[in-house]
Amino acid sequence: MNALLDLVLDAHGGLRRWRAARTIHAEGSIGGLLWSLRGQEEIFAEADITADVQQQRLVFEGFTDPGLRGVFTPDRVVIEQKDCEVLADRNAPRDAFAGHRADTPWVPLHALYFAGYAMWNYLTAPYLLTRPGVVVEELEFWREPDEDWRRLRARFPEALATHCLEQVFYYDTAGLLRRHDYAPDVLGGTPAAHFSEHHVRASGLVFPTHRFVVPVQDDGRAASEPVLITIDLADISVT
Repeated sequence: MNALLDLVLDAHGGLRRWRAARTIHAEGSIGGLLWSLRGQEEIFAEADITADVQQQRLVFEGFTDPGLRGVFTPDRVVIEQKDCEVLADRNAPRDAFAGHRADTPWVPLHALYFAGYAMWNYLTAPYLLTRPGVVVEELEFWREPDEDWRRLRARFPEALATHCLEQVFYYDTAGLLRRHDYAPDVLGGTPAAHFSEHHVRASGLVFPTHRFVVPVQDDGRAASEPVLITIDLADISVT
């Protein structure tokens, strides 16, 4: 395994603990400009999330209504009642973004797919990088004003629902995730920088509790605005 990835896995709780984990639960809020641009403002203002660790599946309890939940898997998204009665669903949900422009409005199933795969990726990283078919390599240092960050470039298999096939992860000297660059295919491939802060330990694993996403400038530096997405999590637990 890559030496930097070994350091990163240890910093986030260790590979053995990640392999033993079954679910991650978190509560919080997901906001930012993106949701209002797509006509889905405050759809995740109160987010109750449970992610399966060993497979791509994530559930938002109270999705669009306190009595409903949204279920993401790569091949299908579902809005259902608590008794599992399906109210709306979509197979091959990624195909529903074809031809979208920056101002194309979404319906809740679009938001469920995008937030579902994104949050699953975020919550399971860095264990995400050990999945079959993922190839990582260390890049040159990235210089910040007060610290050099080490970087991993990851190439993902097409079968994995993620932002795009190639992404870059930035880590501080302790091995903690600080920045994550990607260009989401479902948003037209515009480069973005996703920053992670305020890490906490929960059930032996380490997670950032504050995240925000901004555009990337031509020189690779992050713009200060607009803030496209914010993620604030609390009450994180692992089973």
